[in-house]
Amino acid sequence: MNYALYQSGTDLLAPWQGFAHGLAPLLRPLHPWQPGAALLRRASAALEVLSELRVTHKRPAFNLAPVRVGNALAAIGEEEVFATPFGRLLHFRKDSGLPQPRVLVVAPMSGHFATLLRGTVQVLLQDHDVYITDWANARDVPAEAGRFDLDDCIGHIIRFLEEMGGEERAPTHVLAVCQPAVPVLAAVSVMAQTRNRHQPRSMTLMAGPIDTRLNPTGVNRLAQSRPIEWFERELIDTVPWRFAGHGRRVYPGVTQLSAFMSMNLHRHARAFATQYENIAAGALAASEAHRRFYEEYFAVMDLTAEFYLQTVRSAFQENELPRGTMHWRGRRVRPEAIRRTALLTVEGENDDICGIGQTMAALDLCSGIPVTMKRHHLQTGVGHYGVFNGRRWANEIYPVVREMIQTTN
Repeated sequence: MNYALYQSGTDLLAPWQGFAHGLAPLLRPLHPWQPGAALLRRASAALEVLSELRVTHKRPAFNLAPVRVGNALAAIGEEEVFATPFGRLLHFRKDSGLPQPRVLVVAPMSGHFATLLRGTVQVLLQDHDVYITDWANARDVPAEAGRFDLDDCIGHIIRFLEEMGGEERAPTHVLAVCQPAVPVLAAVSVMAQTRNRHQPRSMTLMAGPIDTRLNPTGVNRLAQSRPIEWFERELIDTVPWRFAGHGRRVYPGVTQLSAFMSMNLHRHARAFATQYENIAAGALAASEAHRRFYEEYFAVMDLTAEFYLQTVRSAFQENELPRGTMHWRGRRVRPEAIRRTALLTVEGENDDICGIGQTMAALDLCSGIPVTMKRHHLQTGVGHYGVFNGRRWANEIYPVVREMIQTTN
């Protein structure tokens, strides 16, 4: 990918999409019996869909709804607890006064912002004091801030858990969604090895690639089919000059978005065709749901080249963690050292990104955890996204997660 060429094309298209967005409501007929009303509705719908086909590089707002705590609704506020140039520890504050278990949600660094987990957080907030890793868009981080690789990601997770526990050593829990299952397991392993007093009480790993040798998916086979030099040569580019991170080598978020979309291209094409029909028919609820989803899906973030390449090599090519060869800053990572942290693994039956058994492999790696403190949940009828969002997450998976946290808090 040529980042500068992509950005030039995006800049060229932006005014036309803005024009389409502004013109679309003006074409909507005032009355259904107005001459040419059907044609105007379809023209307006076409312009609206064109304006929605826009990739952005800014994190959307969480916009979390109030949740019921006890007998009252509690509004959700956001506060920054700790920050580095590459990420913030964000706390979703509730003015309820009711103590709840502190849970760190570790968001994936795979091309989207932490707001992709809005639905995950909204459900967790019912019974928990929720924090999240709000990773920065690498193209907005000045080159002077230095490197950020997999080791740094693990270090951030450890520091965030320490900040959450505080001087009072409050109990904490950690929940990793998808890709960060590997750095989270590594972080908790290191904390156990160093007898860190802030070791979490429980660790939940959801649809994460702990051992990609098991039931490999198309994503896994692609990672194995090319040498790491190919990924660096073909997928890494430099941030253009007009952004804060200009000169930084990155894996562009739009590249990852293209890869995700190509896996289900017909589904996305059908979704936009349906959106066109919904707008033309005035189906406001359905069209708004589509709009909200793709506004989030098309908001992408770049990853530092060193983080992306180290993750591909370590987790997807060499399977260092399950093979016992992973190191963090010179120290071998030993999951078997974990003894005080309970473990829950969650997988989706129809996951086409993380195959069945890949996350569950953590149960065998963590041989030091008593059997009574380990559990696995395979959710039927869901794919990758359904493990952490939607009806099955809220009604079937979340109760299992909640029970694990409450029984160990």
